[in-house]
Amino acid sequence: MTTMNRHMTAVQNLRALEELGARLEGLLVLPGSGSYDAQRRVWNGSIDRCPAAIVRCASVADVAAALRFARVHDLLVAVRGGGHSFPGHSVCDGGMVIDLSLMRGIRVDPEARTVCVQGGVLLGELDAATQPYGLAVTSGIVTHTGVAGLTLGGGMGWIMRKYGLTIDQLLSVELVTADGEPVRASTAENADLFWGVRGGGGNFGIITEFKFRLNPVGPEVFAGPVFWPMEDASEVLRFYRDWVADCPDELMTIVVQRRVPDLPVIPRDLVGRHVIVVVACHLGPVDDAERVMRPLKSFGRPLLDLCQPKPYLVHQSMFDPGFPHGWWYYFRTCDIAALTDDVIGVMAEQGRRIVSPITSVGLWQMGGAVARVGEDETAFHGRGAGFTFNINGNSYSAEGFDAEREWARDYWTALQPHHTSVYVNFLMDEGEDRVRQAYGVAKYDRLKALKRAYDPHNVFRLNQNIRPD
Repeated sequence: MTTMNRHMTAVQNLRALEELGARLEGLLVLPGSGSYDAQRRVWNGSIDRCPAAIVRCASVADVAAALRFARVHDLLVAVRGGGHSFPGHSVCDGGMVIDLSLMRGIRVDPEARTVCVQGGVLLGELDAATQPYGLAVTSGIVTHTGVAGLTLGGGMGWIMRKYGLTIDQLLSVELVTADGEPVRASTAENADLFWGVRGGGGNFGIITEFKFRLNPVGPEVFAGPVFWPMEDASEVLRFYRDWVADCPDELMTIVVQRRVPDLPVIPRDLVGRHVIVVVACHLGPVDDAERVMRPLKSFGRPLLDLCQPKPYLVHQSMFDPGFPHGWWYYFRTCDIAALTDDVIGVMAEQGRRIVSPITSVGLWQMGGAVARVGEDETAFHGRGAGFTFNINGNSYSAEGFDAEREWARDYWTALQPHHTSVYVNFLMDEGEDRVRQAYGVAKYDRLKALKRAYDPHNVFRLNQNIRPD
């Protein structure tokens, strides 16, 4: 194409974009506008991409119009809910970002115990709307995560062992398909599509509204972290393994390895020290929680015990200071069947090698209600996993990031003999084989067939992509 033809095409596309912007209820943000740089940024600071247009949708009609425009003009499509995708799938170079962040409506029906949530809502906003009624949906551990991305991959959180994954609370979705048409899916309507969106990610459409079942939670829970020195990791993990083996569904735990962060609740002499931490959340009465937690709280010589009654909303935001917008994040992940002596050995060895003050490992306890949902009932794979690793190699900026990324890869590789399944929401851009592993062969084939039916041209490919071919 000649320089003149390229210029004419650019002008024509700009005019077409301006016409699109005039029809929107929301906003069109183009390169050069005052808010462009702010709007193109996502949570993971290591992602730096420049789309040709950002459509900040205010309605389903805006979503449909933006999607049709992208199809007609052959633009790559990125869909942004909370912008929290680990590998940065919610922004692209040269294409169109369909941004749902203006669509933040929440409707709670406390009598029916349901909530309807638009596609741009964040987890903290959902919790804030439901907790006045003592109700909640399983909803992650960082409040500025988007509901949409969390849900579409499965949805893990503090109440999942009692009530199941986020998708296990999902009653229906409203979405816009690849051809720009609105569709509703539930167990009674487009049931095949409803099966696929419960774990299959953003492969089948743009979800504009979710309807969830609500569960009784809070407003207070018995929750928080207990810290031990990293040199005691082997003993703590062996105790922990036995302690959680027959624990009640009301208890959920995440084991964390990191250096102690500089926070107001932390004694100054502990800041920067390598520690292993068990963070717990018990949903039952305080007396029951104290009885269940007593063995953990009295094991060995804890450096610090912050596990106590507190508002559920406070506990939900506990990890927020450790994962703010703009830091550079890299993740590796795997599921394991059990916390064997060999796995404990890897954790003890690799934990001592943490350098960055913001690098961490989270070992999520699985089981409970998650494992009692039939494996074939949803697209989510790995309900029988014992634990899920989320290995974070993080830095404040580009400085030191390569070293942290290599440490995370080394940790993951050391665990490789013990890998089983993998949680799709914790994947980076790791290729088709890893996506297939996230679903298993049978589910992956079923998802490919569903993709051929609803998105045969792979319009929605900026995700953990299930290719239709």
